[in-house]
Amino acid sequence: MQGCSPNPARELTLSTQSGGNQALADRVKAEEGTEAEKQSRVNALLERLHAKHNASRPWQETSKVVRQAMEKRGQMNAAGHQLLLTCLETLQKALKATLSLICLPLFLSNPTPPLPSSSSPTRLGSHLSPSGTECYITSDMFYVEVQLDTAGQLVDVKVAHHGENPASCPELIQHLRDKNFEEFSKHLKGLVNLYKLPGDKKICSCQNEFSLLCVCCRLATNANTVETILHGSVGLLTARSGGHLVSLQCYVSPYDVFEERTGSQLNFTDTNVPRSLGVSVSVTVEGTSSIYKLPIAPLITGSHPVDNKGTPSFSSVTNSNCVDLPASFFLKMNLPMPFSLSFIQRMGNATGIPVFETPPTLSPLYELIVQSQLQEEVGNPLTTPTHAMRFYASLPDQHHCYFLNGDAPVQDGHSLQGTLVSKIPFRHPAQVPALLDVIRHQAAANTLIGSCVKRTFIKDDTPGLLQFEVCPLTDSSFSVSFQHPVNESLVCVVMEVIDSRQVSCKLYKGLSDALICTDDFITKVVQRCMSIPVTMRAIRRKAETIQADTPALSLIAETVEIMVKKNLPPAGSPGYGMGTGQPPPGSSLPRMVRLSSSDSIGADINEILSDLPEQTGK
Repeated sequence: MQGCSPNPARELTLSTQSGGNQALADRVKAEEGTEAEKQSRVNALLERLHAKHNASRPWQETSKVVRQAMEKRGQMNAAGHQLLLTCLETLQKALKATLSLICLPLFLSNPTPPLPSSSSPTRLGSHLSPSGTECYITSDMFYVEVQLDTAGQLVDVKVAHHGENPASCPELIQHLRDKNFEEFSKHLKGLVNLYKLPGDKKICSCQNEFSLLCVCCRLATNANTVETILHGSVGLLTARSGGHLVSLQCYVSPYDVFEERTGSQLNFTDTNVPRSLGVSVSVTVEGTSSIYKLPIAPLITGSHPVDNKGTPSFSSVTNSNCVDLPASFFLKMNLPMPFSLSFIQRMGNATGIPVFETPPTLSPLYELIVQSQLQEEVGNPLTTPTHAMRFYASLPDQHHCYFLNGDAPVQDGHSLQGTLVSKIPFRHPAQVPALLDVIRHQAAANTLIGSCVKRTFIKDDTPGLLQFEVCPLTDSSFSVSFQHPVNESLVCVVMEVIDSRQVSCKLYKGLSDALICTDDFITKVVQRCMSIPVTMRAIRRKAETIQADTPALSLIAETVEIMVKKNLPPAGSPGYGMGTGQPPPGSSLPRMVRLSSSDSIGADINEILSDLPEQTGK
């Protein structure tokens, strides 16, 4: 009886389910009807299209439609034209076919980056010869001739300047053979910009005189390529080629001239040095708001005497060989470079022309060096706030942490200031050697500070992590402070960049502190490697060998410890005003960290620098 009794909850559930199923069924039927109606409409539309296509159309109507389409094409707006250029650029970059008469006109129609607009004084045009084997890029002042064979393969590329015969340009030939259309178009842009300058002939005159200066220096000093870059009166000259201006390479760091993976020195010659290597400047002429007397004729003749460096003398500046113009020569940096304010003033004093026509915005110099170094590593600009001036270096057997204290007061309670310099004006070729010396001097100082700036990250609790603080003292000197390897006192090394060839180093420690190494040892290491981390590593390695070879050091350390425990200060006080240099009472002196003896760099200076590049002339 109980099993047959009705269940109200179950009946409610069943009724609900049956009602839901009915609603679902009605919705499905409605959707099927809708789909059927859509399909019917589509079929009807297709039938109308087929009927319209199969119907005969009068020729007049067809001609009218074509004419209307052509009129609409001629009325392309600016947005549509830009869209077309963008599509052509995309096709150009994706095109991997061999260079032929098909792809060359496509490239010429839309070079990248964009050339000056139609409002520019120099406009470019392109023409194809009747034979189809020569393509000309023309302007009022120059033309570029691209020669192809009948199969569409590149034969030659010639550049003809106004009033000159066409000359083959190896760089343009290589760019087209490599299908490097972007670099090719940069040359075109450089050629256009060249004739926007007020006086191309003056640049050619300067180029001839710089070439003579370079040749005389090489003959007098018998210098190789790297020596010429580092010490030549005008560095290593690369003549104008295509759209590239005259280039003077004037500084390379040790790490620019050796292979990072193998440690062997690169075999550079005058013909295989990349234009982008190290620090270089290009010679140009630009308009200025002031009037300057610029030479219009060569100022060096074959009969002029030369000095011991091979530098010839120049003719006197007269009205016959110079003219007053609202323009100046410029040395344009290959990359904007941080300069201290005093170095900028030195360059202005050497030329009699201020580097900046209006006072520049100054920033902490060390921050500019950090930004420049990081930009060089990653290839795009970076902003570096002051609280991020902490960097790490991972060496074969040591880990370092460097804090760049660029805000430390240097003069009159102010931190060391500077700005980025992109170009330096001058009036006379004889002023260039002095300018290059200042550039080299600043580049050497920047190289040392920049050697601490790496994108490496090491945890602060890493065992054996060594701490260093780099603090500016003057525009070209700084101190590196660290804990004594044997005692707990603070010691520091003061490095002064005298010029690009000389760096003076001096170690300051407490009178009772154990000997680490000599000043001469540190100077030799720095001048060979131009790296603070490598130098600090070498100092600790040298301290290890001195401790091992001098048994008296352990006795000195024990004596100092006893004196500290008895609160008896040792005679004298540590130099450089960095505190007492004594450990707190009751503390014990730590043993110096033992380094791996299997490293290829030994205690002797020759072994320490065996894996570093040679820099001749230092």
